[in-house]
Amino acid sequence: MKRIRKIITIAILSLTGLCVVLLAISALANQTLPARSDSVEALSMFDKARLAETRHLLRELGGEVWPGWGEVDFPMIAYNEEYAFLVGYPNPPEGWFKVPAGNRRGIAWEPVPDDSFMGETYYRQHLSSVTPEAFTVMVGERWVCSLPTFDWMKIGLAQTIRADLPSFLQPVFPYRLFITQLVSGDDQYISLTAHECFHAYQGFLADEKLAAAENANAQYESQYPWENEALHANWQAELDLLADALRTVDPVQSLEFARDFLKIRAARRSSAGLSAELVAYEQKREWLEGLARYAELETWRLASVNSYLPVPETGNLPTFGSYRGFEQRWKNELAQIRRMADDDGDGRFYYSGMAQAYLLDRLSPDWKNTAFDEGIWLDNLLQSVVQKHQ
Repeated sequence: MKRIRKIITIAILSLTGLCVVLLAISALANQTLPARSDSVEALSMFDKARLAETRHLLRELGGEVWPGWGEVDFPMIAYNEEYAFLVGYPNPPEGWFKVPAGNRRGIAWEPVPDDSFMGETYYRQHLSSVTPEAFTVMVGERWVCSLPTFDWMKIGLAQTIRADLPSFLQPVFPYRLFITQLVSGDDQYISLTAHECFHAYQGFLADEKLAAAENANAQYESQYPWENEALHANWQAELDLLADALRTVDPVQSLEFARDFLKIRAARRSSAGLSAELVAYEQKREWLEGLARYAELETWRLASVNSYLPVPETGNLPTFGSYRGFEQRWKNELAQIRRMADDDGDGRFYYSGMAQAYLLDRLSPDWKNTAFDEGIWLDNLLQSVVQKHQ
């Protein structure tokens, strides 16, 4: 017995010592975390390569993801801690408009001195208290996709995580490791840019529908019963069914999973007493963010399976994998679907909407023809498919 206690004591001390060492290593690594972008007053060579690749990727494959998407060149805004940069828009009018509120923000755009993007002049403006945000905005009459530069995205994530942590964890938390799980590298950043460009396409084709989906979040997110335990359990069942449906390759099984998903969804909404407005809130957010998530992933998937050639500039990117990492990303997304019932906020709708879109690809190949129509939502389209096969 004494020998066993000694072994246990040694094991505990060893584990404690290992934890102390790991925390010390993490604390030392955190001292080298960047607090400022490498290039602030102009786009870096890497920034330009990522934006050029996004433009090329959407031209080549956007139409396969969604009819007509590849035919529209959307200008892009990339911003860091001090400047917003606008590419693909010669002689732009002043500032930008927040979507959907329509508030004018920013100041006049100026040409970036002694620099160019793909042989063209690009523009910048110094930021004060507001940024264009990661979404879509309007510059003049044009829809523009907007997001932080890769460097500033990672710095901003680290700052946000740090601010949410207890003070005793802030020095030792493994920020780099955690951020890598959120943004794995250049391939994912490019797909995230595609996500925001799909929002621009949604606004371009269905501006009132986009506005309704954004306004619904502002109006109903605080009213949604996120803490309702029964609602949570039923959401978990829905998300599990969607994950199972995407894992199977059998179309008959996919249809059965879709049927069960819709039954549980209807029962959940009824038992929780969700108002028509809250049901519409779910549907609108699935349409807005779920479809953009679908476009983000489908763009990456197509680039990984087609004989697609990235722009030569991507050869200089430090973490670009030529989209070969899609299978791992897809496995991560399928696993994440099941965890989103615990998310307090509209993050679950990104996944439930994305999963329904992929299900519709399997069960109703022409579903995209009406998906942007007024009053048409993803679960409506899925219900129509299920009813046809009864």
